[in-house]
Parts: sequence; structure tokens; C-alpha cells
Amino acid sequence: MSDDEPQDEEAEQEPEQTADLDAIESDLEAFAADIEALESDLEAADTEDDLDVVEADLDEFRTELESVEIPDPPETDEDEDDEDDEPAREEELQDTYDDIESDLSDLESDLEDQRGPYGEDVVSEIDGVSGTITGTRWTFEGDEELIEATDAFLADVNDLLGTSLELPSGLEPASGAELGEKGDEEGNVPETLDEALDEATAAVEDAGLDADDDAETIAGLLEATDDFESEVDDATEWTDLEVREQLRREGFYDVLDHIKDFPPEWHALKVHEKRGNVEQILLAYDSLDSDFMEKHCLEALERMGPEEAIDTMVQKAGRRDEHAISILGKIGVASDEVVDALVDYVDSNPALQKPSFRALGELGAEDAVEPLAQQLADDDADVRSWAARALGMIGDTRTIDPLADVLADDEEDRVRASAAWALNQIGTADALEIVAEYDDDRAYLVQAEAENANLEPVA
Repeated sequence: MSDDEPQDEEAEQEPEQTADLDAIESDLEAFAADIEALESDLEAADTEDDLDVVEADLDEFRTELESVEIPDPPETDEDEDDEDDEPAREEELQDTYDDIESDLSDLESDLEDQRGPYGEDVVSEIDGVSGTITGTRWTFEGDEELIEATDAFLADVNDLLGTSLELPSGLEPASGAELGEKGDEEGNVPETLDEALDEATAAVEDAGLDADDDAETIAGLLEATDDFESEVDDATEWTDLEVREQLRREGFYDVLDHIKDFPPEWHALKVHEKRGNVEQILLAYDSLDSDFMEKHCLEALERMGPEEAIDTMVQKAGRRDEHAISILGKIGVASDEVVDALVDYVDSNPALQKPSFRALGELGAEDAVEPLAQQLADDDADVRSWAARALGMIGDTRTIDPLADVLADDEEDRVRASAAWALNQIGTADALEIVAEYDDDRAYLVQAEAENANLEPVA
């Protein structure tokens, strides 16, 4: 058989491949037209029944769209200069598909926004405010503000529903509230308000409000509840008064138009994360004496990976904090200060070694190669495995020989598999050839890495 025959066979397949791509392109054009029609249907929907029909159509559309399978684009020679090449047709079709899917997701979101509101939404909002009232310790002034706000809210509910809800006559804050000492003989204001709000939710439920027929009433109740929630959030709490005042002066709460989550600091934190306000998140982390808020501040920093947090996280990592160690890896700046802080835990206990090894790998910290390589001989198999993977992430060719020794001699197959993975990550010809020899290994995971090595181009 001549060398030209495989090329001829490949050429014979091209018309079929082109026909498949033509069919996919035609389908996507039809989908694009259909989604414009669905958008018009959604705009014209006036009732919940109309929205149910549109939702069913969207579900059917998504099912049909997800049935389209676009083939991967052909592989190109990495050594070729493709700067001026046109994108593969498969890539263009995938871009079109992604645009349609994005428009569909927007329509699904718009549909949910267009639904309701419902009477259950009002009940849920009232319950949320009630939970804030009973779950917070208030000052004397705060109790006074809560009574006034609740009385005004009940009056709004009465106007909208024709009810006659009211607070017990003579309800006043306990005289010891300002000192944090509620007087039993004078009652507990938050509990009394909670009972009154239970009556308000019962009144809303009994009204049997319909999303279409009673839309104006529901909207009015939600507006009243939103105003009520704002007044409760502004009421004076006993705890954290000084800290919150500091945060307020620093503009931490300026991002809040209303309070969606309790405590309000949590809601503000979410907004600051979305807007990339790292300094405000660090301010909250430093200021708030709350395990709950510290946890959420750290999670936000881990998702964001901001360089501005390096100094704070290095300090916290120095106190043996696993979360701070992980965050330093996500930030991805391999400064001497960061690497030194992480290397301190390379020969530590496993709880600190695991996040430290991973962080050093994510940083590509070449200065950590030697201490990590020493852990390949640790008595703990997990530690040896973590060390091998960290070395693979760093990719230093000096570790090929020690990793090859682990692959050949370690008694634990999972450690050998990690060494094989690391050699594949290093990816040089020598490293890949070592792994490729284990295609009939006793361990399936090692075999799988050997197969991957055989698929890699050898430089």
C-alpha cells in the first residue's frame, strides 16, 4: 500500500464531514430563529398560564438544543504559525451554539423574574424580618424603633387586606434593655412582635391572593414589607454597635439598597465580592469579631484570589490556618514571603502539609522543589502522594529521577500513580518515556497514566 492511500481515504471522508457540519449549521440557524419567537412569546405573556406555556416551550427548546453535538475542531501543529489562519468551522459553530444557549439562559431567567409575585413571597419576607427581630439582641432604643416600625407595618397590612391587626396596648421596651438586662415583668419585645407578625402572615395566607387577580395587592404588601425590613435593619442593636459604626463610616454599607441576607454584613460582603472591592472585604475580615463572617470573608478571598490579600493571608497562614494557606495558592504570586510561609509547613503535620503542597504546586514554586522532593520518602503514603503531585504541578525537570524511583519502587499503588501523573505533567520526552513503559502495570491508575504518556507528542 502506498503512502498516498491513507490521505485518499481521509479525503473521501471530507464530503461526509462537510455535510454533517452543514446540517448542524442549518439546525443552529433554525434555533436562532426559534429563540427570537420565544422571546416575543415571553414579552406577550400576561398571566401565569401564559408563562406556563412559555416555560414548557423553553424546556422543549433546551432539550432539542442539547441534542446537537458539535465535533471537536481538527488538531493543528503547534509549531505552525497560525496567527493569520481563519478559525476552524467547528469553532465557529460552537460559538454560535454558545450564543444561543446564553440567550436561552437569559430567557429562562427573565421568565422567572416575570412570574409572580405571590402571596407566599409576602409570607416568606415577613418571616425573614421576624427572624431578624427574634435573632438579634437589641438596645433599649432598638426596641423602641422595632415597636414603631412594626406598628406602621401592621397598619399597612390592614389598609391592603382590610384586617384589624394591632400590637398589644402599652407595649414598651424593658427598662433594663439598654444594659442588656431584660426585665421579665415587662415582657420581651421581640417575642411579642414575633407573635404579632405571625398574625400578619396568617392574614396574608387567609386572603388567598392570586398572582394575576391580586397583583396590585401583593405588590403593595411586598413594598410595605421591604420598608419594614429596612427599618428593622436600621434599628439599634446591642452587639457590634461600635464596629458597625466604623464600617459604616468606611462606606462598607453604601452598596446596600436593601438587606437581602442577615446579617447585613453578609449581604454587603456578597456585593463587594461581586464588584471586586477587595479592600472592603479585608476591612470586614479585620473588623468583625464573628466566626461566621470570617468564614465568608475567607471564602470570598479564595474565590477572588486578590494580590491585595497576600500580607493578611501570610500572617494568618503563619498561625497554622489551612484556609489562608489555600488562599495563597489561589492568589498565585510566588513571592519569597509567600513561598517561605508555605515551605515552613512542608515538614509538618498532614493537615497542614496537604494545603501547603497544593498551594506550592499552584504557585509553581521552584524554591520548594528540594523540600518537597524530600517528602517522597515520608512514612505516610498520603504525604508521598501529595508531594509527587505538587512536584508535577511545578514541573521542574530535576525531579524526573526521584519521581521515576517512586514509580518503580513505592509499595503503595496510589503513590506510584501520583508519580506517574507528575511525570506526565512535566511532559518532557524523558519523563513521558518513563511512564509509557508501565502500560501493563498491575495498577489500573498507573496503566491509565501510561496510556496518557503514549498519547503525548514526544519532543
